Amino acid sequence: MKRFGKVAVLFGGASAEREVSLMSGRAVLAALQGAGVDAHAFDPAERDLHCLKEEGYDRVFIALHGRGGEDGTVQGALELMGIPYTGSGVMASALSMDKWRTKMVWLAAGLPTPRYAILDADSDWGAVVRDLGLPIFVKPVHEGSSMGATKVTEAGQLAAAWELAARYDDLVIAEEFIAGAELTAPFLEDQPLPLVRIVAPGGNYDYQNKYFTDDTRYDCPCGLPAEQEAVLQALVMKCARMLGCRGWGRADLILTEDGRPYLLEMNTSPGMTAHSLVPMSARVAGLSFEALCLKILEGARLG
Repeated sequence: MKRFGKVAVLFGGASAEREVSLMSGRAVLAALQGAGVDAHAFDPAERDLHCLKEEGYDRVFIALHGRGGEDGTVQGALELMGIPYTGSGVMASALSMDKWRTKMVWLAAGLPTPRYAILDADSDWGAVVRDLGLPIFVKPVHEGSSMGATKVTEAGQLAAAWELAARYDDLVIAEEFIAGAELTAPFLEDQPLPLVRIVAPGGNYDYQNKYFTDDTRYDCPCGLPAEQEAVLQALVMKCARMLGCRGWGRADLILTEDGRPYLLEMNTSPGMTAHSLVPMSARVAGLSFEALCLKILEGARLG
């Protein structure tokens, strides 16, 4: 493990997803230390990033989620300091964190994604409902982990849903509801991992059901025919390439009853908690959590 040198595991941070990042980072740190890596905890909310250079870190495992860690800002700082890091680079991280611009890239490439509208205080709520139908998902553009997100089932709920999302972000997106199976598709380097089917209580895969309950069911293998899963994996790898993603990540999608896929969003620094989906998929592919962490760390690079 000496080839990795001195490794910083970045976790915590100051985003709305701090608590989830703390869980992810602690798990990654324990796995790397258990494998004999000279790994150390580093919380950017408590220490200046320039300490990474001053203290001689050779590479960084990014286990930050949300703004300030998953949006290209930390990646840019590490580029300037010349310290290799895990996951996507500056451009792909920034694009993927922005749900609106992610959609624009995918649509320009002819990739399927639900219709949407950008909301503000002057939006015509009735027009939005007439265009997108009901239900509608309302989300902050630059948040993950379902922070500030609402599933709107009645037109009268739309304004309140916008107000909630606007507390997290100046940009708010409304997305049409696509009925179907909820799937997530991890990848590691240039290879897809097995799909995971998510079955949440009442179809509500919110923050609580993601991280703090055992009521959500995760099926991996996902139950799809191998040929169909391969087609979806190829779609996900294409959508990752369009954004410039590298290293590892996870795309979320919906598969309708008649077999049409719709891409929802890309995660360039996915969760690594006890409830997380990339480790679950990796296990089915034959990679333990420790092996997964080492593989991700091995892919750390600049540029």
